[in-house]
Amino acid sequence: MSLVVQKYGGSSVADAESIRRVARRIVETKRTGVDVAVVVSAMGDSTDELLDLATQVSPHPAEREMDMLLTAGERISMALLAMAIHDQGEEARSYTGSQAGMLTTASHGRAQIIGVTPGRLQRAISEGAIPVLAGFQGVSPDTKDVTTLGRGGSDTTAVALAAAMGADVCEIYTDVDGVFTSDPRSVPLARPLKAVTYEEMLELAAAGAKVLHLRCVEYARRTDLPIHVRSSFSDREGTWVLSADAVAALVERGEMEEPIISGVAHDLTEAKLTVVGVPDRPGEAASIFEVISSVGANIDMIVQNVSTAGRTDITLTLGGSDAQAAMAALREAQPSIGFADIVYDPGVAKVTLVGAGMRRHPGVSATFFRALAEAGVNVEMISTSEIRISVVCRADDAPRAVAALHTAFGLDADTEAVVYAGTGR
Repeated sequence: MSLVVQKYGGSSVADAESIRRVARRIVETKRTGVDVAVVVSAMGDSTDELLDLATQVSPHPAEREMDMLLTAGERISMALLAMAIHDQGEEARSYTGSQAGMLTTASHGRAQIIGVTPGRLQRAISEGAIPVLAGFQGVSPDTKDVTTLGRGGSDTTAVALAAAMGADVCEIYTDVDGVFTSDPRSVPLARPLKAVTYEEMLELAAAGAKVLHLRCVEYARRTDLPIHVRSSFSDREGTWVLSADAVAALVERGEMEEPIISGVAHDLTEAKLTVVGVPDRPGEAASIFEVISSVGANIDMIVQNVSTAGRTDITLTLGGSDAQAAMAALREAQPSIGFADIVYDPGVAKVTLVGAGMRRHPGVSATFFRALAEAGVNVEMISTSEIRISVVCRADDAPRAVAALHTAFGLDADTEAVVYAGTGR
């Protein structure tokens, strides 16, 4: 018998009626003769509410206790959903991440999955029950403490579980009808995609697309696990995230056109740091990046200016919280490195065009930069890969830039996209 792992995001289980609707969908799937395991996020915005509550109690909450607090949101969802499934006439059993064998590193708030031992869930399925797992959490085998995987970690939980259990597919249910050519909340004429490659989805996720978590796509690519992104509010087909060969096969069979561009994404959460007056000699850049690495900050884009009078400027972009931590660490290291100053700029955004067809179609860059120019958008930084062009611009210009690129590359649909809940995952 085939197995499907279904993951439901916070907007899909935001209230009692939504939970009952999700329970009906799960039961309908099981009654088609398919085994089902379920991963669920916290209800609606409850994680944000718990974060706010924690900061009211303590301005600097202990990381261990913060993880204990935040995992409560998913535990509430899993128990309520199991109750709703029972009321639909099927047995369900809820499990925390630790009960389900979700093993992680010991890093609180940003743990990585290192193994999955889903014996209890497999036993539940063999006994005719539907296991419902709390996403976003696990347990460290070293410390025995509860851990969380970071925001959006329920996606990663679902894919890791599906891979460990040998599922045929991991279905990610959200509040839109799949992966779109852009965020339909920002670009109403965005079009749903029938299929997208792992590589394209990785680029879109890294560029700010909210529909899938970056790490879950990496995990799926590594295990060649199909992801099916769908809406829990409709029965539309949704989007398949597959290997490049699988997408090429769909094109060959005439089930979809070969796309040049898959989408446009933007990220308003980044900030720009410029390290001014760095001595232009071997080892100085390494010292700067070692300091940034020491605080766990992830760097996105890097540009080094032309050297003048033996000194140069290095500009980089990071997530907003990472930028603050990096700046503080660099200030401490300034006397030893010997740079002149740091300039912090939070008012930027990253805009990205993604498409595997870039490899084979000349003129994409020309169209990209002409569209931005005609929209009056000034480019501050540029980064590219084989299937991506990213630029940094002013945050206020990002919506105009995304709309201009979406139109310039013929991605606009004839009708507006539907957003059922409006809160993202």
